[in-house]
Amino acid sequence: MRVLITGITGRVGVHLARALVSDGHQVRGLVWNADPSVAKLDGLSVDLVEGSLTEAEDVRRAMKGIEVVCHLGAAFQAGGPFTHDDYFQINVGGTFNMLEAATEQQVQHFFFASTDAIYSKYPAGGLTEPIREDLMPRTPSGWYALSKILGEEMCMSYFLSRCVPITIFRFALVVAADEILNFRQFYLSHWQHIYEKRTTGAASETQQQLLVHQEEKLVIARDENGRSYQKHILDVRDLVQAFQVAIGNSQSIGEIFQLAAPAPFVWETTIPYLAQTLGMEYVDLCLLAQNPTFYQFDLSKSRERIGYQPQCDIFNTIDSALDYRSRLQSGRSELI
Repeated sequence: MRVLITGITGRVGVHLARALVSDGHQVRGLVWNADPSVAKLDGLSVDLVEGSLTEAEDVRRAMKGIEVVCHLGAAFQAGGPFTHDDYFQINVGGTFNMLEAATEQQVQHFFFASTDAIYSKYPAGGLTEPIREDLMPRTPSGWYALSKILGEEMCMSYFLSRCVPITIFRFALVVAADEILNFRQFYLSHWQHIYEKRTTGAASETQQQLLVHQEEKLVIARDENGRSYQKHILDVRDLVQAFQVAIGNSQSIGEIFQLAAPAPFVWETTIPYLAQTLGMEYVDLCLLAQNPTFYQFDLSKSRERIGYQPQCDIFNTIDSALDYRSRLQSGRSELI
């Protein structure tokens, strides 16, 4: 099929493009003028169209002849910095332009990339139930999350009123390459910074325990009751698999699917493994007066409706990250 990927030079877009080309699809990407990241696509048989999501004519040109759209392009909270206007013009206005062009082109499938940032995942005490995409309220805490909710609403409106075949994927935190090895909450220095000026109450006890250590170490983070932190992320390879199984799948049309790893990971098993592989020491600490990280996603809908079968648990992701880092140091940095 003829597939358009916006954000094709991003870390998700590059992986998706490689997989879809390998599957036999004809892939086109919409890229910024003189985007230096285009080099990531060297050697890959893709058609690149220069333009901007904010320019309707550019989007129409990129959409010509397209059957499937994977709309990944966006102003992202980890990028930028972006202004409120940037988030609105790129994420909201850009999605409007994409939907208008897709309607005119009568595409067969339109995927919209949304995010778990729309949920309030860090209440006091952590979440007691798995997050379900059809039950968890959307509570945006910033412009990025708000722009994604507006994008979801537009997509569903175009599905209902103009029959655009929409599928919305809500991504958990996506990791690729060696990013998991740099996850800040694994490291002592992160928590030392968080507690640096917290010198009163229960937090002061944690601060004192943290400041005892002078060298960087890993941390098994626990809440005030001693429960290990827990988080649910998404390896980019599993994300790509979701697109592969959903393209052309009628069961995915008009639906929202949460995507994540096979299961959440917990610090108390992850940190010892990571410490051994990195050759680092670790400490085990209860982080007092701190809203904990403790959540997971219910993937029942995506498993049952589209056959999503994620394979990459935290240990597989760590192993792949270490392999990537080794190859990078030896001058070989192929995608993983």
